[in-house]
Amino acid sequence: MEKISALGFLLVISFLTRHLACQGKTLQGNCLTVEREALLDFKNGLKGSNTRLSSWIGGNCCQWEGIGCENNTKVVISINLRNPYPFEEMSEKWSLMNLSGEIRASLLELKSLRYLDLSGNTFEGILIPNFFGSLKNLHYLNLSNGGFKGVVPPTLGNLSNLQFLDLSSKEFKESLFVKDLQWMTSLVSLKILKMNEVDFSMVGSQWMKALNKLPFLTKLHLQYCRLIGPISSLSFINFTSLSILNVRENFLLSKFPIWLQNISSIIFIDLSYNNLYGQISPGLGELPNLQHLDLSGNRNLTGSCSQLLSGSWQMIEFLDLTNNNFQGTIPASIGNFCNLKHLDVSDNALTGSLPEFLEEIKNCSSEGVLPELRELHLSWNKLTGRLPGWLSQLKKLTILDLYDNKFQYPIPTSFGTFRYMEYMSLAHNELNGSLPVSFGQLFELVELDVSWNRLTGIISEQHFLKLTKLKVLWMEGNSVLVLNVSSTWIPPFQLDYLNMASCNVGPSFPTWLKFQKNLRRLYMSNANISSSIPNWVWNISSLLDLSNNKLSGSIPPTIGESNLDLFFLSLSGNQITGEIPKSIGYIWGLETIDLSSNSLTGSIPSSISNCSYLYILNLGQNNLSGAIPKSFGQLKWLHSLYLNKNKLSKELPLSFQNLSRLVILDLSYNRLSGDIPTWIGTAFSSLRALKLRSNAFSGGLLFGLSNLTSLHILDLAENNLSGSIPSTLGDLIAMSQKEELSFSEAWYIIGNENISITKALDQDKLIVKAKNQDLEYAKSLSLVVSIDLSSNNFTGEFPNQITKLQGLTFLNLSRNHINGSIPQNISMLHELQSLDLSCNNLYGTIPPSMSSLTFLCYLDLSNNNLSGEIPFTGQMTTFNDSMFGGNSLLCGRPLVAQCEDDDLDQGQGQSNVEDENDDGFIDQWFYLSIGFGFSVGILGPFFLLVIKKPWCEAYFRLVGKIVDKVLSLRRRRS
Repeated sequence: MEKISALGFLLVISFLTRHLACQGKTLQGNCLTVEREALLDFKNGLKGSNTRLSSWIGGNCCQWEGIGCENNTKVVISINLRNPYPFEEMSEKWSLMNLSGEIRASLLELKSLRYLDLSGNTFEGILIPNFFGSLKNLHYLNLSNGGFKGVVPPTLGNLSNLQFLDLSSKEFKESLFVKDLQWMTSLVSLKILKMNEVDFSMVGSQWMKALNKLPFLTKLHLQYCRLIGPISSLSFINFTSLSILNVRENFLLSKFPIWLQNISSIIFIDLSYNNLYGQISPGLGELPNLQHLDLSGNRNLTGSCSQLLSGSWQMIEFLDLTNNNFQGTIPASIGNFCNLKHLDVSDNALTGSLPEFLEEIKNCSSEGVLPELRELHLSWNKLTGRLPGWLSQLKKLTILDLYDNKFQYPIPTSFGTFRYMEYMSLAHNELNGSLPVSFGQLFELVELDVSWNRLTGIISEQHFLKLTKLKVLWMEGNSVLVLNVSSTWIPPFQLDYLNMASCNVGPSFPTWLKFQKNLRRLYMSNANISSSIPNWVWNISSLLDLSNNKLSGSIPPTIGESNLDLFFLSLSGNQITGEIPKSIGYIWGLETIDLSSNSLTGSIPSSISNCSYLYILNLGQNNLSGAIPKSFGQLKWLHSLYLNKNKLSKELPLSFQNLSRLVILDLSYNRLSGDIPTWIGTAFSSLRALKLRSNAFSGGLLFGLSNLTSLHILDLAENNLSGSIPSTLGDLIAMSQKEELSFSEAWYIIGNENISITKALDQDKLIVKAKNQDLEYAKSLSLVVSIDLSSNNFTGEFPNQITKLQGLTFLNLSRNHINGSIPQNISMLHELQSLDLSCNNLYGTIPPSMSSLTFLCYLDLSNNNLSGEIPFTGQMTTFNDSMFGGNSLLCGRPLVAQCEDDDLDQGQGQSNVEDENDDGFIDQWFYLSIGFGFSVGILGPFFLLVIKKPWCEAYFRLVGKIVDKVLSLRRRRS
């Protein structure tokens, strides 16, 4: 029997050998010769193959690395040369496994090839070979993150047996792109399609209709593909087995595709960060198999959160509706979501309070409220009321984010019972009462933020008892909260970030901080600290904000030697004395220096110019003297420079013209002199605020004003400037339009992090002299558009071109020698809030159109030569007589002096009254005469006939004859 079996085996081998030989295919070892030679040719085209493919020797190619053969025929059916190590690490292991070079057409000899994976390599921007479309037995093709670029070859549409296609990339700038999808409709066997970061922008809006022709498609990944237009409405759904749809972060401007709720097989939906809009039907909440739904970042999706979360989702695990316009509140029925792990409804329009109790969980394997929930994000809404007790019953919760709502009442003590809590943010609410001592039991807590509430009471050592993992602590803005710990206390944690600004930390400087060895950011401004600064503080953190306290002493001369990692230093608003140390220039990475509002003396050290990345420099409101260092011209990244309210002298350094990125320049209230340099207009093209007020500058405005296209604030008041005001003042483009609130919200990179100027320096602040007072602007600085040329020696006529600056809010030309008249079209300055033209030589009338300046709340036209009647209507009725005084020819309300026309009108009125009286007298006599004449005409003959009887008889005899004749005539006719 064994002999027969052996003989049969030999016959089979003989048959196969003869069959293959007849086809020109001979076996060498356990591999077809033609396929072995094809693989070796393929290897020779690759770079890096000597290391990665060192096993490709010998006759048995089926044992080579990455090669798979069919068991019986030994034909090659798979090539797997995927680089298993991520490109981001760029490690030695990745380099050893990396392949590049060319892909040769010898692969076509592998007639039975079903599986090809070249992903994770770097083929240096070569095209995907067209001949791949001839590998007709391919079931699996993975070229993802392989460094390919150019058009995806339409020949891939010939792969009718293909079930898996992955062309995804992580480098969009060198990405593949698709011209159309007609070829893809031929991939009738395709089940999984991954083309993340392949450029689809040329395809148009019919991409979904094309993909709907793939009947077996189950997984679709097209994120970051530049898909545009609406998502097609599908009257018939062909891919009824679709389980994954991922098209996040595209440019889809579309209503939410309602047909999705008809695909019962769907498990994963990610449509986040597109431009979807419209109402979300509650029917979406009835998808029985849905586990992951991400609609975040669309901004305009609406719907009832209460209805959507009342659906019958049984499998839902991940739900993210962030940054949309969902309304309503969180329903109690959410307690039925047994498997929910992640819920994020942040940045919507939720209102009302959280339910006091959740519905009982039905058919859940685990007990308790939302037993699987790990993350709960409800920030940036308008939720109110108490924090319900069921929150503390979420046993597996690791993240609780309730930031920026309107929650009230004390924080529940039970919040200290979370066993796995790592991140908790209760900031920007209206919570009151004390911080529960039980928080000290949150032994897994890494970050705690309770800033900007109304917390009171004392924070003691017990609040931090077991917080050994705490890295971030934010308590800012609770002005009544008091930190009271022992001077010998050693905290159990090592913080990275600490913000206790606007809390009661003082009066002594907290000594426990010296034990914090990992501190990177320290915000302790306005913390009621009134001691000297300990020496160890200077080396404690790379961001140090101790502003607005009562700190005393001087900055140590060796500050530049103690903390070379310092990039942000703010000591403003304290009582620091002495000089600015020269060694500060050794900290070349400094990006923000704010030493304003102290009592520093001496000169400004030129070594500051060594801080080549300096972005904000504020040395204002000190007693610094001497000249501005010429070396400041090296600070090419400087954005804001404040040297105001010092005793600086001499001229502006010529090197300043190198500060091309300067946005704010405030040199006001010093002793600077000379002409304003002519290069300012060309050098400071980005300048938005120029303040040279109260110095000794002279000459005229010769610098190119029209080049300052970004200028919002121009303050040259209280100098010795002369000449006429140039017509180019009307060419300040940024002042010709209404500004939005954006000026102080700029972002920049600081210390390898994105930090807003608002956060970095408590906002850019400027003092604007307007409405006869000093106004400080910070958050609304972008709304200020101001020109102040007051208290100089300007002459010439009023600059009519100034009416082109329709965004102007403050205009002050007072205390000069300007003549001419106020332009009749001054009402074009419809944003104007303050106008001061006092103490000049203006003449003519006040334009009536000024009464239409509805925002004008301060006006001073006093001490000029204006004449005529004040147009006392509209907005002008809100100003008293002092605003018009010193103009002897002005008249009318609100002044006491009446206009001559008024007197004339009054006299004319009196004569009219007299005429009216005279006419009345005439009318009376007229009617009397008529009555008298009527009486005489009727009664006169009557009295004559009574007195003279013969006349009476003759009269009636005549009347009788006439009557007789009339009667006789009637008889004849009858």
